[in-house]
Amino acid sequence: MTSKVKIAHGILHEVPANIHEILATDSLLRDTWNSLTAIQRNEWICWVTMPKKAQTQAAHLTRMVVEIKEGKKQPCCWPGCPHRNPNAKKWFGNYEHERPKS
Repeated sequence: MTSKVKIAHGILHEVPANIHEILATDSLLRDTWNSLTAIQRNEWICWVTMPKKAQTQAAHLTRMVVEIKEGKKQPCCWPGCPHRNPNAKKWFGNYEHERPKS
Protein backbone atom coordinates (compact mmCIF):
# COMPACT_ATOMS: atom_id res chain seq x y z
CA MET A 1 0.00 0.00 0.00
CA THR A 2 1.46 3.34 -1.00
CA SER A 3 0.73 6.42 1.03
CA LYS A 4 -0.02 9.69 -0.66
CA VAL A 5 2.29 12.52 0.25
CA LYS A 6 0.99 16.06 0.56
CA ILE A 7 2.70 18.49 -1.80
CA ALA A 8 1.40 22.04 -1.61
CA HIS A 9 0.78 24.11 -4.76
CA GLY A 10 1.39 27.76 -5.54
CA ILE A 11 -1.32 30.40 -5.64
CA LEU A 12 -1.69 30.17 -9.43
CA HIS A 13 0.49 27.27 -10.49
CA GLU A 14 -0.01 23.58 -9.85
CA VAL A 15 3.12 21.56 -9.10
CA PRO A 16 4.26 20.11 -12.44
CA ALA A 17 5.25 16.45 -12.75
CA ASN A 18 9.02 17.03 -12.72
CA ILE A 19 8.89 19.03 -9.46
CA HIS A 20 6.31 16.67 -7.95
CA GLU A 21 8.53 13.65 -8.64
CA ILE A 22 11.49 15.19 -6.81
CA LEU A 23 9.38 16.37 -3.87
CA ALA A 24 7.68 12.99 -3.55
CA THR A 25 11.03 11.21 -3.13
CA ASP A 26 12.83 13.67 -0.84
CA SER A 27 11.03 14.13 2.48
CA LEU A 28 13.35 16.88 3.78
CA LEU A 29 12.92 18.90 0.60
CA ARG A 30 9.15 18.25 0.63
CA ASP A 31 8.79 19.42 4.23
CA THR A 32 10.72 22.59 3.44
CA TRP A 33 8.65 23.10 0.26
CA ASN A 34 5.39 22.70 2.17
CA SER A 35 6.57 25.23 4.77
CA LEU A 36 6.99 27.93 2.09
CA THR A 37 4.11 30.31 1.51
CA ALA A 38 1.85 29.73 -1.51
CA ILE A 39 3.38 32.79 -3.18
CA GLN A 40 6.93 31.51 -2.63
CA ARG A 41 6.03 28.09 -4.04
CA ASN A 42 4.36 29.84 -6.97
CA GLU A 43 7.55 31.77 -7.73
CA TRP A 44 9.65 28.58 -7.76
CA ILE A 45 7.17 26.76 -9.99
CA CYS A 46 6.99 29.63 -12.47
CA TRP A 47 10.76 30.13 -12.46
CA VAL A 48 11.37 26.44 -13.24
CA THR A 49 8.67 26.07 -15.91
CA MET A 50 8.92 29.39 -17.72
CA PRO A 51 12.10 28.81 -19.81
CA LYS A 52 11.39 27.43 -23.27
CA LYS A 53 14.46 25.19 -23.49
CA ALA A 54 14.28 21.85 -21.66
CA GLN A 55 17.96 22.22 -20.75
CA THR A 56 17.32 25.56 -19.02
CA GLN A 57 14.29 24.15 -17.20
CA ALA A 58 16.41 21.22 -15.97
CA ALA A 59 19.11 23.61 -14.75
CA HIS A 60 16.49 25.69 -12.91
CA LEU A 61 15.05 22.56 -11.32
CA THR A 62 18.47 21.45 -10.10
CA ARG A 63 19.20 24.91 -8.72
CA MET A 64 15.76 25.06 -7.08
CA VAL A 65 16.46 21.86 -5.14
CA VAL A 66 19.85 23.10 -3.94
CA GLU A 67 18.63 26.56 -2.99
CA ILE A 68 15.52 25.40 -1.14
CA LYS A 69 17.69 23.00 0.85
CA GLU A 70 19.97 25.97 1.64
CA GLY A 71 16.94 27.82 3.03
CA LYS A 72 16.19 30.17 0.16
CA LYS A 73 12.53 31.11 -0.07
CA GLN A 74 12.38 32.23 -3.72
CA PRO A 75 14.59 32.38 -6.81
CA CYS A 76 17.32 34.99 -6.69
CA CYS A 77 17.22 37.80 -9.23
CA TRP A 78 13.73 36.82 -10.44
CA PRO A 79 11.37 39.74 -11.10
CA GLY A 80 8.40 37.61 -10.10
CA CYS A 81 5.75 35.51 -11.74
CA PRO A 82 4.28 37.53 -14.62
CA HIS A 83 1.05 35.56 -14.24
CA ARG A 84 0.30 37.08 -10.84
CA ASN A 85 2.31 40.31 -10.90
CA PRO A 86 1.53 42.65 -13.80
CA ASN A 87 4.62 44.76 -12.97
CA ALA A 88 6.89 41.77 -13.63
CA LYS A 89 5.65 41.45 -17.23
CA LYS A 90 7.93 44.30 -18.35
CA TRP A 91 10.96 42.05 -17.69
CA PHE A 92 9.73 39.39 -20.09
CA GLY A 93 9.26 41.48 -23.24
CA ASN A 94 6.68 40.01 -25.57
CA TYR A 95 6.35 36.84 -23.54
CA GLU A 96 2.98 35.31 -24.35
CA HIS A 97 2.53 32.65 -21.71
CA GLU A 98 -1.00 31.66 -20.87
CA ARG A 99 -2.13 32.29 -17.35
CA PRO A 100 -2.63 28.93 -15.66
CA LYS A 101 -6.16 27.76 -15.04
CA SER A 102 -7.22 27.99 -11.43
